[in-house]
Amino acid sequence: MIRTLFVWCSIVVATIVLSLLALILYPFDRSGRRGHALARVWAKTILWASGVKVEIGGLDRLERKGPYIFMSNHQGAYDIFALASALPIHFKWLAKKELFAIPILGQGMRLAGYIPIDREGTRETVKEMNEAAAKIRDGMSVVIFPEGSRSENGSLQPFKKGGFSLAIKSGVPIVPIAIHGSREIMPKGRWTVRPGRIRIQIGDPVETGLYTIKDRRGLMDRVSQVISKQFETVSSPGSNEGHG
Repeated sequence: MIRTLFVWCSIVVATIVLSLLALILYPFDRSGRRGHALARVWAKTILWASGVKVEIGGLDRLERKGPYIFMSNHQGAYDIFALASALPIHFKWLAKKELFAIPILGQGMRLAGYIPIDREGTRETVKEMNEAAAKIRDGMSVVIFPEGSRSENGSLQPFKKGGFSLAIKSGVPIVPIAIHGSREIMPKGRWTVRPGRIRIQIGDPVETGLYTIKDRRGLMDRVSQVISKQFETVSSPGSNEGHG
């Protein structure tokens, strides 16, 4: 309980302080790179306070700086901190619109260039997707959780189609990512925090240039199979291959 209180105090303080810094730096940081650096500090601070270590494998598969669309399974809230701290590429989050309504945090996310998506499937959603695709084609990498929400039991959930439509429209590679360990630290529906280790495995980029919207199901199945296979590997006891 003491650790949990310490962690939540750290989250609140780090979020307020670093979001305010992002607001202050925005006029001098239109590229968002300083904001991204602050997000990494935010994530690493929370991981340190929580007693969580992150191991990542497969970085050698990222042969160029991008742009990429990173797609990861979603085990728990700590997936966000783990990816923000460990991925060495400047990226933006594709996040549900409701998060942008949170005071200070929402303003910081918007100024950092994160992309709000309305998951209700409205005309506004189509407009947001088209705008996001244009930004990605121009060189911006993004991270998406294609399951849409955290897994209740740890198993891979069915994927939402929106991220794959975005990938096909933008024409950039999808990088499959498997995460294991974050659910044990703080699963969905629980507020207490346990120290632990999160493992991240990056897969080979999947080219999207030959796919059309009609082929979207095939692309979804391919990426799902890769993430599922990687997840089995990274979650197996004693698995240290490719991590460090």
